[in-house]
Amino acid sequence: MITNEPTVTSPSSQIWQWRGYPIRYQTAGTQGSIVLLIHGLGASSDHWRKSIPVLAENHRVYAIDLIGFGQSAKPKPSESLNYRFETWGQQIADFCREVIQAPVFLVGNSIGCLVALQATVINPQQVIAVALLDCALRLQHERKLKGIRRLTFPWVQKLLLSPAIGHFFFAKLAQPQVIRKALLKAYARHEAVTDELVEILLKPAQHPGAADVFLSFITHSKGVLPEDLLPEITCPVLMLWGTEDSFEPIAQGRELAKFPAVKEFIPLEGVGHCPQDEAPELVNPILRKWLAQHEQPEASTI
Repeated sequence: MITNEPTVTSPSSQIWQWRGYPIRYQTAGTQGSIVLLIHGLGASSDHWRKSIPVLAENHRVYAIDLIGFGQSAKPKPSESLNYRFETWGQQIADFCREVIQAPVFLVGNSIGCLVALQATVINPQQVIAVALLDCALRLQHERKLKGIRRLTFPWVQKLLLSPAIGHFFFAKLAQPQVIRKALLKAYARHEAVTDELVEILLKPAQHPGAADVFLSFITHSKGVLPEDLLPEITCPVLMLWGTEDSFEPIAQGRELAKFPAVKEFIPLEGVGHCPQDEAPELVNPILRKWLAQHEQPEASTI
């Protein structure tokens, strides 16, 4: 029997060597413009599992595990490799140049948004446009801490830098019930917090080195903010934001939409911090329309 149902494209998982470290990425689709999906803190390319097959119907889709997350390497932080947006931005820029070898659309969620912006600043010629889903505002940044938190938060960070205390703290976090509780706070649609989702976040957190990666990042209150990067962006930017995001308030997100590069800001009603996983039926059509609007069929190689 012949049906008109679309073919579901299953992604393939591959390894790319970056600075001597294995980096896992997924790819799907054989035609159309190229899209690179970038996950948020503690997540991986699997957090895009509800978007990859849909976007791959008309596009070549890549989703990457940033170094330190997912199935990618988790080397101990050092002077030559630290877990900062500059590092991840360079990883994405290098991936685009070495693996994709053509201009791309970048789509990020949470801290993945800042990574996408940083990669665009590093090499603007390789990026066609950027989509930001609930961009991390970095509310723990030293420039945003106010009142008593400005005094207490640095002390908390110093405590976590102690290996014994920091690793004990991370071990308590890397538990199924704790991850589920955090997801229930991040997701407005609680039915989207499934056992599969908990496992996606739990397994990488149990890898050797995961604690050092996490502690390196959360004890750093300096570096770039989205409002530092957006003025340097010249390509079109789309912003999607869950109205019920308890981590990154939409009111502050709307302030970012005032930068000239942001061409459209779309609120997602009743949705939390990870809309691509929580409400793919809303996000995927918006992304497909946006990709079609900015498609460059004869884009030259980088």
